Order: sequence, then C-alpha cells, then structure tokens
Amino acid sequence: MRAIRFHKPLDLRLEEIAPPGAPGPGEVLLRVKAAGICGSDLHNYRTGRWVAQLPVTPGHELAGEVLSVGPGVSGFAPGDLAVADSRVPCGTCPACAEGRFNHCSKLGFVGEVCDGGFAEQVILPASGLLKAPPGLAPEIAAMSEPLAVALHALRRLAPVHSQPVLVAGGGTIGGLTALLLAEHGFGPILLAERNAARAALLADVVGTQTVPLDPAAIAAACGGQAPRFCLDATGSLDVLRVLLKTTAHGGRIALVGIFHGEGTLDPNLIVERALDIRGCSVFGGEQTEALSLLPRLAAQLTALVEDPIGLEAVPGAYERLVRGESDKLKTLVRP
Repeated sequence: MRAIRFHKPLDLRLEEIAPPGAPGPGEVLLRVKAAGICGSDLHNYRTGRWVAQLPVTPGHELAGEVLSVGPGVSGFAPGDLAVADSRVPCGTCPACAEGRFNHCSKLGFVGEVCDGGFAEQVILPASGLLKAPPGLAPEIAAMSEPLAVALHALRRLAPVHSQPVLVAGGGTIGGLTALLLAEHGFGPILLAERNAARAALLADVVGTQTVPLDPAAIAAACGGQAPRFCLDATGSLDVLRVLLKTTAHGGRIALVGIFHGEGTLDPNLIVERALDIRGCSVFGGEQTEALSLLPRLAAQLTALVEDPIGLEAVPGAYERLVRGESDKLKTLVRP
C-alpha cells in the first residue's frame, strides 16, 4: 500500500510498504478516509523532536472506515467510521492512574510512537478510537482531534461572557478556538493574525475582529481597556512578550502554541501585573464533546479547510505549510 514515511528531519517520502495485515487482540484495522496535517507534524518534520521510531508514518488527526476488528474488540464493526484519539499514554504513571492521560509522564502520539494516518490503512488499538456520529463526512470527523485541543484551550482560558477575548494566531487551533468562543457566546473576539487572507476568512466565517498585535491598538478595540483574556496560538516568544504587556492586570494568558527553542521573558511583567499563565497540553476528555459538536459546526469547518489532497501531494504540502503559504486553517489528506 502507499504511505508517507518520515525518515529524518526534512526527509519525507511517499513509499510502497506492506499493508498492516489482520488486527490483533484489542486492535482495529482502518481504511483511512481523511487525515489532517498538524502544526506538530511540521515541528517534527523540521526537528524530529518527538518521533520515537524511524521510519514512521505520520498523521494523528485521522478518520477511517473500520475494515475488521481483532479478538476481544466490542463497540466497533466493519463499516463504522472511527476517529483516533491521538494520545498514546503509558497507562502506569501517577497521572494515568488518575485518568489524566494528557499529563502522562511518557505521553506519546500516533504518528510518532506508532504509524499514523498518512497511509491507505492503519491498525490502532480500539481503546484509542471513538465512533463518529452517523452520516458525518470523514473530512469533518478528522477535525475532532484539533477541535478537542481547542476545546481544552478554551477551558483553560476560562473567559467570562461579555468580556473581550484576544486570540493571537489564526491557524488551526487559534481559529478553532475563536470558532468555539463564538459558538459558546463569548466575545467580542479579537484576532491578531498576520496572514491577511486567513484573518479575512475568520472574520467572515466566525465574526472575529482583526487587530494589529499592538497593546495600544488592542486596548482601543476593547473600548480603552486592556483585555483580561488572551490566547497564544503562535508559539512565538515575540508574540508572548507583547501579550505580557497587553493583558490587563489580573488577567489570564493561555498558551497552546508550540514554541521553537528557548528565549528570555521579563518575569516582572507576570509578577507586577499579577498575570495567570496557563499551559494547554493536548486535551483531556474533550474529544467526545468535540465529536458531538461537529454536525452543528460542519458548514463552518468546511469553509475553513482546504480541499483535500492525495498522498502524493503531502511532501510538497509540508514545505508549503512550513513557509506559511495557506489561506485556510487546515490541510486535509484523503489517502
């Protein structure tokens, strides 16, 4: 079968490999119907930082048709549409024992510690799959994983109704968080996004208000008051430095972007402004809720994603996305 294989940083290939065969106990064989390229995939492509085995088939945001199930599997039958829970926890550490799998001390991910969805078929444990709602398009079902990340970020941000919210970065997670903010009645929603076409798309589909990443301009857009709730979805220390000066005293910043490398910040801004800084690690139990939201959000999500590409176009898409050349929120692969 055809699959995308990651061999080392900047080395991504379309190859013919052996199909996975029959599923073993507790496993499910899927025909991949749709898979999304994530920002963490691009990070791995550039650095190989989290990849545990080489070569590996990337792709953790995936939806697939169940072809067969292994011994002991219940709840799935051939023909079902299933989505992957991207997390691969160890199951034995204290966090796992408490059910906090996103805080697992040895947490891995599909497409990094095992083969993922950029292939025609994949075998995954049934325990790491969720059944999609009937009639849901696979391309929309594959969005359940990033939507769960956005839901978790929204919960960590914990904004207050009728208070402005600033989202820095209108990529997949920033854009989806803005969509969820609007869906749950929060706002007004301010968006700092340097890709003009993407900012215009989110303004049209979600109703965001585009602002420059400038404390004075943001305060002016908030009626002269600094916003209390800010979300960073850029992973840029330069952006975070601005947010530390932009957020109101006693306000909150949620960090969901993946940062590249280390740098310096002025911690006195956090102390003196009494800021609450919250990291957002993947998701907890939000993917089930995300799946339930997908039918209602399908039309908006369709407007926010690119037309699906084939496996042969994936290496070129990685290069294009690394250069920031996409006016939409998500590139989907249809193997």
